[in-house]
Amino acid sequence: MNVDLTDEQQLLADTTRDVLSSAYDTESRNKTIDSDPGWSRDLWGQLAQIGILGLGFDPDESGPIEIMVVMTEVGRRLAPEPIAAAALIPGGVIAELGNAEQRELLDDVAAGDRLLAFAHLEPASRDSKTMTTRAVRQGDSWAITGVKSPVQAGDSADLLLVTAALPDGGHGVFLVEPTATSRHDFRTFDGQRGSRIELNDSPAQQLGTGDATGAIDAAVIRYQSALCAEAVGAMDEALRLTTDYLKSRKQFGVPLKSFQTLTQRAADMYVSLELARSMNFYAAMCLADGRIDPIAAARAKLQIGRSGRHIAQESIQLHGGIGVTAEYPVAHYAARLTAIEQTFGTSTDQLRFLSTHTAAYDHRTL
Repeated sequence: MNVDLTDEQQLLADTTRDVLSSAYDTESRNKTIDSDPGWSRDLWGQLAQIGILGLGFDPDESGPIEIMVVMTEVGRRLAPEPIAAAALIPGGVIAELGNAEQRELLDDVAAGDRLLAFAHLEPASRDSKTMTTRAVRQGDSWAITGVKSPVQAGDSADLLLVTAALPDGGHGVFLVEPTATSRHDFRTFDGQRGSRIELNDSPAQQLGTGDATGAIDAAVIRYQSALCAEAVGAMDEALRLTTDYLKSRKQFGVPLKSFQTLTQRAADMYVSLELARSMNFYAAMCLADGRIDPIAAARAKLQIGRSGRHIAQESIQLHGGIGVTAEYPVAHYAARLTAIEQTFGTSTDQLRFLSTHTAAYDHRTL
């Protein structure tokens, strides 16, 4: 499997890294996430200018690999901008399902003038497939009733993409104005923002026609892939910070890297990172090949969840007390990795899903 980036993809990664690195260090990021809306609108405009907010809308120009390299850099810098949540993922749904008029919205999204949110998860469901939100026809339009939470970037969205069960079976995606809902905004423990969206006969416009269950499942898998890429970037930087600390911090007059046990633990972190990186590439390349494979997505999410937990815990342990302070970045990386692991199913949920498909294999190894 060739996992080398093309020159254009590497340039995209380098450009994204340069833009985000010039915008954020630990202090400036802490100030930004403590302010409203929790991210920088100026930086959002810069991302739009270099074309990042429109990635994946036209498959002939960019796709899952480009999204992967961008989200890896987002994770590396812990950038709070909701690039996937407010642009790439919901924009991709509109590009796939929308009619010509609806797809015109993508111009504003790519330009950074309109923010979206994919309102799919529900508070009472253990997975992304269980749906209690209902859509009913009201003449030539639709009305939706239900609760969606957590909705990432829902606090700042100009337009919501809400999934709901259709009267005759199947599921649809609907465009809903936030003003037609009851929106309860909150801040998550990792510094991100989200909302609980309550809909009560909220007027809606169906995105496309007919059953969109396949498109919804594909959007969730693409979202998982984006989160996996973000996690790999965060793990990579957490490991770098940890190894730099072991080289510079002294105890008993010698650097911590002189202690064999500590270097062995850092080596184990590197192994976890490379396992996560390879599964991240695997998930993105499946999507790039047109394979919407929930098993491949679950395998990637499982390994990256396990690797993220290992690296987050070890990076704090190897730093000692400074690792849990708000002024030092390691704790923030650990918080973000924990949040990603909990989104769209924990590692335990992925393992439970994969265990239901063991009968499909001819050979099993222990």
